[in-house]
Amino acid sequence: MCALLSLSACTRSAEAGPARKVALKPCRLEGASRQALCGTYEVWEDRAAKKGRKVPLKVVVAPALASSPEADPLVLLAGGPGQGAAKLAGQMMPILERIQRNRDVVFVDQRGTGDSKPLECDPVPPDAPLSKQFDDTFYEEEFRKCLGGYDADVRLYTTPIAMDDLDEVREALGYEKLNLYGVSYGTRAALVYVRQHPEHVRTVILEGVAPMSLLLPLYVARDSQRALDLLFTNCEEDAACAKRYPDLRGRFESLLTQLQQTPVHTKLEHPLTGVPEELTITRDGLAGVLRALLYMPEATSLVPLLLDRATQGDWRPLVAIHHSMSSVFNRNMSHGMFLSVVCAEDAPLITDEAITRETKGTWMGEAALRNMLKPCAFWPRGEVPKGYREPVKSDVPVLLLSGELDPVTPPEWAEDAKRTLTHSLHVTLPGVGHGTSAIGCARALMADFVARGSVEGLEPKCGEGLKRPPFFTSFAGPVP
Repeated sequence: MCALLSLSACTRSAEAGPARKVALKPCRLEGASRQALCGTYEVWEDRAAKKGRKVPLKVVVAPALASSPEADPLVLLAGGPGQGAAKLAGQMMPILERIQRNRDVVFVDQRGTGDSKPLECDPVPPDAPLSKQFDDTFYEEEFRKCLGGYDADVRLYTTPIAMDDLDEVREALGYEKLNLYGVSYGTRAALVYVRQHPEHVRTVILEGVAPMSLLLPLYVARDSQRALDLLFTNCEEDAACAKRYPDLRGRFESLLTQLQQTPVHTKLEHPLTGVPEELTITRDGLAGVLRALLYMPEATSLVPLLLDRATQGDWRPLVAIHHSMSSVFNRNMSHGMFLSVVCAEDAPLITDEAITRETKGTWMGEAALRNMLKPCAFWPRGEVPKGYREPVKSDVPVLLLSGELDPVTPPEWAEDAKRTLTHSLHVTLPGVGHGTSAIGCARALMADFVARGSVEGLEPKCGEGLKRPPFFTSFAGPVP
């Protein structure tokens, strides 16, 4: 019966919905209980010339469940840059279930991501030896090999071009207006779409806001420093954490100094195979692992325990959790597309002086940022429109969501974007990191906002009573 109801919902929406120029067929999304509609839509790689290669964009439509749905869908714009939205469809559908009740939810893999001619490049794959996973070496040869293997002009994989792709897909799907939902880098993409196609936007949700003033990756060290300082402060204010990990902040700083002077050479068992491997842990190698952990409060609950063990010479727990998380994160990330965006849109505005200024006194330091930008020295650079970095001005209704503990897009960036968004509301969720939609009240707020089509009358108290998940005081978990 459930299967029949799911099928009927797809069929009903397909028949009653807009006239489409995209051939969509029923499909199953991993992790989703209901059927969706999947297909591809081709766009010119060179949109200006309208000749040469074409890029097949993967399109997924999760039809509205109502018999008479609203005409304007919600469209997800994924993060990264480099994540494919359609690849995330199954994972996101439970989060967007309330919105799907009354309107279609659409996922399009941006050009260069997911199944839309991905510009894949992974110099350090998840199955690489531990020695390479913790190595802070810049693998120029691997990046050049990726670049030489693409059947693509990587200069044409920038955000403004991709947002024109999206508008063409919108028209082909038969929608007049869209409700945009951007996450992390997807918030930049959403703002660019608002600037280029304002007449086709009904509402915008920006989660983990990256405004036009945020240059990637210039502020990563500064914002990560803020997140780690909050973690240490919260631990010091928690009686159980402070007792279990006395002077953790000072011991961590001492560990960084030691690694800077003398990297640690150790031998330990691979977390999956159990085979002993030798590896060297440097300051920059540790910084890269720790930064990834700060994205999710659930992972940061382990950070005091992991750092405590590391200061005592036991690196096994840190290596194990890093290996587990990296294998998940790398499943849907096209690093070549990341470089096509950053090298064209951000790197030209980042000076050596700015890197030194923004990393001074941070636990990350400046080496990691410089390594991220090194491929831009040889990566072909696309062009962006004049005034591209100016703030996006709009009176379209916008809901901005921030996590208090976010290490990459903290609340101040949403406040920056809000200044020129005249019909907007910014809500910060305490105790939450990079990804507010995991919280039930945030999902309810999003659904209410899209249903209203306005921030007027919204209840902005989402997050009252929320706090950081308790710290682990042992591998058995937090103190009961």
